Amino acid sequence: MDDQTFKAMVVEEASNKIFNRTIQEKTIGELPEGDVLVRVLYSSLNYKDALSAVGNRGVTRRYPHTPGIDAAGIVEDSRSDAFAKGDSVLVTSYDLGMNTSGGFGQYIRVPAGWVVKLPDNLSLKESMIYGTAGFTAGLSVYEISENLDSNAGEVLVTGATGGVGSIAVALLSKLGYSVVAASGKSEAQSFLTDLGAQRIVSRQEVLDDSSRPLLKTVWAGVVDTVGGDILATAIKSTHAGGTVTCCGNVASPNLPLTVFPFILRGVRLIGIDSQNCPMAHRAEVWQKLSAEWKFDQLQTLSQEVGLADLNPYIDKILKGGITGRTVVNLDRV
Repeated sequence: MDDQTFKAMVVEEASNKIFNRTIQEKTIGELPEGDVLVRVLYSSLNYKDALSAVGNRGVTRRYPHTPGIDAAGIVEDSRSDAFAKGDSVLVTSYDLGMNTSGGFGQYIRVPAGWVVKLPDNLSLKESMIYGTAGFTAGLSVYEISENLDSNAGEVLVTGATGGVGSIAVALLSKLGYSVVAASGKSEAQSFLTDLGAQRIVSRQEVLDDSSRPLLKTVWAGVVDTVGGDILATAIKSTHAGGTVTCCGNVASPNLPLTVFPFILRGVRLIGIDSQNCPMAHRAEVWQKLSAEWKFDQLQTLSQEVGLADLNPYIDKILKGGITGRTVVNLDRV
C-alpha cells in the first residue's frame, strides 16, 4: 500500500522566501508514521492554512509541506482498536497541516488520539463546513452558554463574517441569545441577518481608542475572534459578571488593558484553545454541533471548491476577502 499514489497540494520554497503551490502526486509511503490512515474526502480552508501555504515559519517550520488543518474521510487502515476500516472520521487541530502532512492531500496518516468518529446526524461535508473554525466557535459558545443565560443581554461577535464569527452568530442565535454582529464588510448585512444577528454594527462602533480603563457597559458577553484594541474595547464594555471569549489575533496579539474590568466588574476572559482541547471535551462539543446546536443555515454558509482551484482562495482569505466557510472537495482535482 505504501506505493499507492494520491494527489496533494505541496508548498515548496523556491528562493528568496518565495513559496510555490502545486498539485503533485505523492505516495502513501511518504506520509508520516501514525496509527490511522484516512482517505480524505473533504477539508476546509482556514486562515492558518493560508499562512502555512505562503511559508509562514510560525505555522510550518519545514518545507516542502502539505497544509490543511482539517480533514474528514474514511479510515483505510488502523493500528488502533478504536477505529476500523470504513469508519467515517474527522481530524481537526493538533499538528495536522502545520508540521504534519495535512488535509489538502487525499490521504493523511495521524495518531489515533487526534481522530474523532463522525457524530450521528453530521455528514463528512457538514463536518468540514464546521471544521476548526466551527469547532472553535463551538468552544466559545459553550463557555458563553455555561456562564450566561440567553436573556442576560446582547452578546457581541467580532469578525462576524469570518469562519469562526459567522458560525458563532448562528450558534448563539440558535440558542436564543440576542446577537450583535460586528463586521468591517458593509455588504454582508443580509448574510449576517440570515444567520440570526439581531443587530449589525461597524468595526468602528466597537473600537475605542481613548485609553480609558473602563467604558459604559453594553455587552452581556462577547465572542472575540480578532484580538487587539477591539478585544480590549469589548472587555471594557462588558457588564459586571459578563463573559468574554478570545480565540484570535488577526488584528493584533497585544491587549492594551488594565485589570479594572476584572477586579471592579468581575468580567471573565476565557481563552479558547481549539488545537489542544482535551478529547473528552472535543467529543462533547462535536456532539452538540451535530445535534441540538446544528442550525438550518449550515449548508448555505459555505462554498465548495476543488483542490486544484484552491490557490486563489488562499490569497483571498489572507486579504480578508472570504465570507463564511470554504470547503475543499478532495475528489475534485
